Amino acid sequence: MAGLHYIPAVDQIREASIISVASNGRNTETFHVKVPVDRIMIGAPGQTSQLPTGMVWPDDARLSDARVELFKLRNSRDAVVGVASRLASDDPEIGTLIEWTLHLPARGSVLVKVSPQTIDDDRRVGQIRAGTREFGTLVGSMSERWIADSGNTEDVNSGRIELLMAFVSNAGPAHNKESAE
Repeated sequence: MAGLHYIPAVDQIREASIISVASNGRNTETFHVKVPVDRIMIGAPGQTSQLPTGMVWPDDARLSDARVELFKLRNSRDAVVGVASRLASDDPEIGTLIEWTLHLPARGSVLVKVSPQTIDDDRRVGQIRAGTREFGTLVGSMSERWIADSGNTEDVNSGRIELLMAFVSNAGPAHNKESAE
């Protein structure tokens, strides 16, 4: 194990964050996934095409309304910067649930619970629920929007999912003091 400190097995390059300042004073950062190119895994009941090949969705009544997907996550320069999982469930007892977890190995992870209702007929918006490392002090929202690939007439399911985060840090003076030391 000590050898990994001196000769790392993975050399994770940290892409520069592409953060913009919005007119309302919040910061924004855009990510996206290309569908179907960036889809790593899909799990759902009755799924006819398996990804990865050979994966079998459990035959469990508790998972009958669940859909789980895992994607490569790209920044606005189209560089892969991490992975994202999307969990969707339509349980009659608790209602519709959509959650995204974005994991950027060089930066941390963020969990977002998204509303199932669409705004402007094309996007869903949710709140940042939790984060680690760089995302640990953030509060704000994230929208999810499907953008169809208009040039691909053969596959109507081809396009991309755009994820736009709008956030501020809720770090107080004590946190800033520790960061400065």
